[in-house]
Amino acid sequence: MKIKELDQKYIVNSYKRFDAVLTEGKNATAKDEEGHSYIDFTSGIGVNSLGFCDPEWVAAVQKQAATLQHTSNLYYTQPDALLAEKLMQVTGLARVFFANSGAEANEGAIKVARKYSVDRYGAARTTILSLVNSFHGRTVATLEATGQDVFHKNFFPFTHGFVYAKANDLDDVKAKLDDTVCAIMMEPVQGEGGVCPLDASFVQELAALCKERDLLLIADEVQTGVGRTGTFLACEQFDVQPDVVTLAQGLGGGLPNGEECCSEKTKEVFGYGDHGSTFGGNPVVCAGAKVCVDRISDPAFLASVQEKGDYIRKVLADVPEIESITGMGMMLGLKLRTKVSGEAAAACLKQGLMVLTAKEKVRLLPPLNISKEELDAGLAILKQVLSE
Repeated sequence: MKIKELDQKYIVNSYKRFDAVLTEGKNATAKDEEGHSYIDFTSGIGVNSLGFCDPEWVAAVQKQAATLQHTSNLYYTQPDALLAEKLMQVTGLARVFFANSGAEANEGAIKVARKYSVDRYGAARTTILSLVNSFHGRTVATLEATGQDVFHKNFFPFTHGFVYAKANDLDDVKAKLDDTVCAIMMEPVQGEGGVCPLDASFVQELAALCKERDLLLIADEVQTGVGRTGTFLACEQFDVQPDVVTLAQGLGGGLPNGEECCSEKTKEVFGYGDHGSTFGGNPVVCAGAKVCVDRISDPAFLASVQEKGDYIRKVLADVPEIESITGMGMMLGLKLRTKVSGEAAAACLKQGLMVLTAKEKVRLLPPLNISKEELDAGLAILKQVLSE
C-alpha cells in the first residue's frame, strides 16, 4: 500500500496535505518518493531553522541519542542546563520552563500570569487580554486565547477568562482593561493571522501600560523568535522586554520543543508542583536546540537573516501580481492581486517550490541559512508561478 493510502486510512484526517510524499532533505531542498526535488520556503512552518539535516545538528542529536535519550525531570541532566544557560544569556531573561510545543509554552505563560496576579491581587484578577487576529495554539485554552472567531467553535465549553482588543489600537486596549485583567498577550508579528507586524509604538505603549498597572506582558514568539525576524527575539526590534516570552518552532531544529521564558519579575512564580512536562527538557531535543541557539544567536548570522529578507523583498518588488509584502526578516507574507493563495501554493509545488499560506497571503519562511543558490532558484519559481 502506498504512503498516501496508508496515511488516509490510518491517520486522523485533520490536515489538508499538499500532494507530495517527502522522503529526504538536505539544506533547503527536499525530495519526494519519486525523486523530485523541492526548494523549501516553509522550514516545516518555521521549525527547520537550519534546514534539513544540518550536519552539526545531526551530530549533536545522534551523540546524545546514543548517550542518554531520556530520564524525566526528576533528575538533573546536562543538555537542558546548558541550553537554559545559553538561552537566558541570549534573551536577557532569567529562567526557562521546557515543554514540547508552542501551545504548551503559551499554556504555561497563561498559568504564570494568573498565578502572579492571584498571589498579589486575589482570584478575581485572572483575565488575559489578547489581540484580534492573533493565534496562540490549538489546545482548549490557547484556542480561546486566539483572537479569531473562526477558531471558537465545535469544542465548547472553552476555557473562560479571555478578552480581545484590536491590534495597534491603544484606545481599544484601554477600553477592555477592567479590574479583572492580569496580562496582555501579543505576537510581535501575527503569523497565522496574515503575517501582520504590530506597530513598534503600539508594542511600546502596551509595555508601558503593563508596567503602570502591574500587568504581565506576554510575547508569543513561537514563530517570530530564534532569529526568524533578523534579531534573536522580534521584541528586540520594538525595544521592549516582556515579562514572559514563549518560544518553540525554530529552536529545536526539527524536534518537538516549547519554551516559556520568565523575566526577573516572573522567575519565582512557579514553585514545586505548579507545572510540569514529562518530555520537556528532553536531552536529545536540548542537544539539538543548543546547536541552533549557538549558531543563530551569532550577530553575523542574524545580520545575514535580515540581508536575505531584504533580498527577497527586492527580487519580488517588480512582480505585478504582488500587491504588498508584509512581515519582518525572513517571515514574509505576499498579498496577491488576483490569484488565490492556496492555488498559488499548489502551483508552486508542482514547479518544485514549497510555500505556505496565511489567510489570503502566500507565506514565506525559508530556512535561515538557505544558500544563495537555493534562494534564487526558489524565487525564480515563485516569480514564474505568479506571472502565469
